[in-house]
Order: sequence, then structure tokens, then C-alpha cells
Amino acid sequence: MISEPELDGGTGFDAAEVLTEERAPRPPRPPGTRRPWLWALGGAVLASAVWGGGLYAYGQRAEPGPDMRGYRQVENLCGTAKLKALTGILGERSEDGVGPEMDDPALHQSFCSMTFGSPENGYSLTLTYAIHKEVDPGPEFAAKAKYASLNKPIDGIGEQAFFDDRSGEGGELSVLDGQIEIGLSLYRQYNSGPDGTMVEPKAPVDLSGIEVPMSQDVLSLMEALRK
Repeated sequence: MISEPELDGGTGFDAAEVLTEERAPRPPRPPGTRRPWLWALGGAVLASAVWGGGLYAYGQRAEPGPDMRGYRQVENLCGTAKLKALTGILGERSEDGVGPEMDDPALHQSFCSMTFGSPENGYSLTLTYAIHKEVDPGPEFAAKAKYASLNKPIDGIGEQAFFDDRSGEGGELSVLDGQIEIGLSLYRQYNSGPDGTMVEPKAPVDLSGIEVPMSQDVLSLMEALRK
């Protein structure tokens, strides 16, 4: 209760006490320390930087390329292809020739040619080998084979294989196995006479069923290309 002011030889009131709460001063912060909110802000910035760096690293990570199944490039395609089955039927091979080679980050392709038998009864053969390093050739393989009139499927060799006997004058075989394609084309050779007319081969080899030795030789070649 507020009482009447006490008279003390005068008429004035004593100074009233101010009723306010005065907070005690904070102790000084030790040298080298930071405010707590600065630590929290620094932690958030660091976490954001780490997360952003992780996203960048993930985006920069190289995607794995297609599975080549062990197939490799070779310097001498004709030397790698022994073609023993065809040699046993058509005669000794000779005149190995190397065609243009493509070596690109997306595609490697090599080519070679050879002959079998004697000049009077010979056969020419071309061999192609392609490694698709980026694009999957599978969806287009059957369409390309059909366009080239290779209409006979051959089982047991690669993922897909198609053949045509070229009207009994040879044989053409195209094989797909994963990212690689192998093509084998065989044709009977015809020589020209003195008057320029074509001379029939002497005792020509019966080429019916030639897809069997061709398939055997391609299987052996595929094995050699994976070594």
C-alpha cells in the first residue's frame, strides 16, 4: 500500500524509486569464438556446397559404354581369319588384300579380301568386321539383311545371322553378336577368253550347302577375335 509521504522538514516528496528490472550484463565472449548463428549459417553453406558438388560429380560421371563381350580390334584381319573349312573345300587361299579401315570413337571397321583355288577354278572372298562402340546395331540388323536379300536365317551363330547362296554362284553370310558385325561374301571367279567372252570354270565346286563351312569359319573367327 502506498502511504502518505513522511514530512521531513519540508513539503517536497522524496524521489520515487523506479521499479524496472535491470538485466545483469553478459559475460564477455572468449576471444576467437563466433556467434552461434554464424556457426549454423556456415554449416548450412558447407552442406549446400557438398550437396552441389556431389550433384556435379554425378552429372560428370562417365556413362559406361556398351558391353563388347571381349571383342577387340586386330591389325591383320585376314591373318586372324584362318578359314580352314573353306580352304578344305575350295582349295588353297592366296592374294590376301587389306581394304580401307575406319577407326573412329563411334565405329571401327576393317576389310580384307582373298582368293581360293586355282586361276582356272578360283573363288574370291571378302571379309568385313565392324565394332559399334556407341550405337546398338541390333534393331537395324535384320532390316539391312533383308535389304541385301539375305533371307535365310542361320541358327547357332551369334545373336542373328542371315545367308543367301547368290543363285548357287557363291554365298553371303552376315552375323551379329552384340556390338559387332561380321560379313563374309564368296563368289565364283570367271575369267575372260581371248575374245573377251567369259570362260566357264573347269570342274567347278558344287557350292550347295556352302553356308555350313562359312558358318564354321565365322565361328572360329569370332573366337579368335575375343582372345
